[in-house]
Amino acid sequence: MKTKEEYTQGHHRRRFFLANGSAPPHVSLRDSTFRDMAASAQSIFRKFRTSLLFLAVVFTVCVSGYRIYGWNLIDSVYMVVITMFGVGYGEVHPLDTAGKIFTMFVVVAGSSAVVFVIGEVIGVITRGEIMKAIGELKKSKQVDEITEHAIICGYGRIGQILAHELSAVKFPFVVVDLDDTRLAMAEESGYLFVKGSATEEETLQRAHVERAVVLATVLPQDTLNVFITLTARNLNRHLRIIARGEHPPTEKKLRQAGADEVVLPSSIGGIRIAHSITRPATLKFLGDNREMIGEELKKLGVEIDELRLHKRTHLVGKTILELQNMSEGHLLVIALQRADGSVLKSGFIEEKLRSGDSVIIIGRVQSLPLALRGEVDRQEMS
Repeated sequence: MKTKEEYTQGHHRRRFFLANGSAPPHVSLRDSTFRDMAASAQSIFRKFRTSLLFLAVVFTVCVSGYRIYGWNLIDSVYMVVITMFGVGYGEVHPLDTAGKIFTMFVVVAGSSAVVFVIGEVIGVITRGEIMKAIGELKKSKQVDEITEHAIICGYGRIGQILAHELSAVKFPFVVVDLDDTRLAMAEESGYLFVKGSATEEETLQRAHVERAVVLATVLPQDTLNVFITLTARNLNRHLRIIARGEHPPTEKKLRQAGADEVVLPSSIGGIRIAHSITRPATLKFLGDNREMIGEELKKLGVEIDELRLHKRTHLVGKTILELQNMSEGHLLVIALQRADGSVLKSGFIEEKLRSGDSVIIIGRVQSLPLALRGEVDRQEMS
């Protein structure tokens, strides 16, 4: 069994794969499935168009043949229709030997054309079902192969925003929901999903909770979030769990159930409004979230970044102060995260760096000396 440190390091590796620009094992379901379905649809409609063209040619030739015998247009069309579709009302006008031979041609050619068209119509229906089944198999296979991923329990308003943000940074994830309409929206967006109740162990196991690095339960019902948290924690002791809470008293229960972090949307909204009232100038400049702060810092020529030490870096054993001096004034360390996940927000200036540590900095990473840049992996925080 993996230790908590190994799981934590695995989670860090996931973040720094993204930072280095290497693609994580996240396959765009929408792109691959859409290309396959588009190619199949083109093939199906091409064959259907060919069958209709064949029917039109046969119909025209047969009508023209009866017109040559001197029949009027209505009688010619009527004779061809009842012959091609096997109605068999009898001949409109008496036929000689040549006419009977031509009528036999009409029967064979016309019936073949009709069967051809009907076959293509049935093919359109059956191929559509087959392509749907193939798409389901592809999704199932991709879910089975996913690893070091996130699980989003609930695809409501918050779940959709969360999925969009994770997709934007190519962080692999699986959506878990019961509602067919919401799952159809997730499928349309190209997201992997598992249908079922996240409160059930079997559903989370199908989402491979044992291989996940984080689970976010964002349902609007606190009781369900508590139960999902408890279920997920029992299945994976090292899983990082982020839970949504609608009511502040629920936070304690969620943490007791095993949640590492609890987010209270109503409290966040209330604080945001209060800050807009009491500190309008500050919020206008910085905003109330890390992304906005990061964007504003970029305008000033600096960024909030997270730098993780390589395992065999010569920086191990050096202090934060020595690291800042080596940066030649291009960065300021604002926090230190140990390999075990603990974070030091103050009093760390004399702390010695260890393998697997991360430092959260404000500065100009591109301006760091090459020797220092080669000792860390970068993860932009904005």
